[in-house]
Amino acid sequence: MGLFYYILAVIIIILLGSLKVIKQYERAVVFFLGKYRGMRGPGLIFIIPVFEKMTRVVLRTITMDIPSQKIITKDNVSIDIAAVAYYHIVDASKAVIAIENIYQAVNQISQTTVRNVVGQFNLDQLLSQTGQINEQIKNVIDTHTEPWGAQVTAVEIKDIVLPDNMQRAMAKEAEAERERRAKIVAAEGEFQAAAKLGQAADLISQHPVALQLRTLQTMAEISVEKNSTIIFPAQFMTTVEEAFKAISKDQAKK
Repeated sequence: MGLFYYILAVIIIILLGSLKVIKQYERAVVFFLGKYRGMRGPGLIFIIPVFEKMTRVVLRTITMDIPSQKIITKDNVSIDIAAVAYYHIVDASKAVIAIENIYQAVNQISQTTVRNVVGQFNLDQLLSQTGQINEQIKNVIDTHTEPWGAQVTAVEIKDIVLPDNMQRAMAKEAEAERERRAKIVAAEGEFQAAAKLGQAADLISQHPVALQLRTLQTMAEISVEKNSTIIFPAQFMTTVEEAFKAISKDQAKK
């Protein structure tokens, strides 16, 4: 009688051990005597003792760091690049059957792809076309991982480290570019000022008295500073004489 209860207890323990709880974000890939039988879950599932084995596969999106590595760009600049990739399992059976360790495989193919793709671009393209390069890296990795049942959703280059001499060269280039723009703006200002002065000179030449008024205005501005000496230009005196002559002629006609 005691043996019966012992056997019954062993059977109950085995049956309880055969009950598995699969979470909502997991799937169980089941093998019956070594042959693929199907996927189960989520929820409570039963695995036949001895005859069936299962492997859990996580379907959630996985964030994978692509470690920093030295890469030589197309224009022979050595840089360090670190990136991050996001992927998830879309076919749990392929992720178990088609490859031994899908997580390690995706990591290795990501590092290789980043190195190969980045090496096809110049440094300036890498800094200005990061979005396009990220998309190209993602597409290449996704092509390799599709037979494994994994889908890459995004790849982002998160860090680009330049050599010190390259940083100094880029800083000088940026400074030179700023100076070039400043000189262009100054030259455009001089050109516009010269054009306006030419127009003013043409207008004054048609009205000589206008030059006298402008001179008086300048003298008024100078007198505000309480200067003890004011220099009258010879042209101003000539203009005054011409004005007096014009007034005398008008009075003589009357």
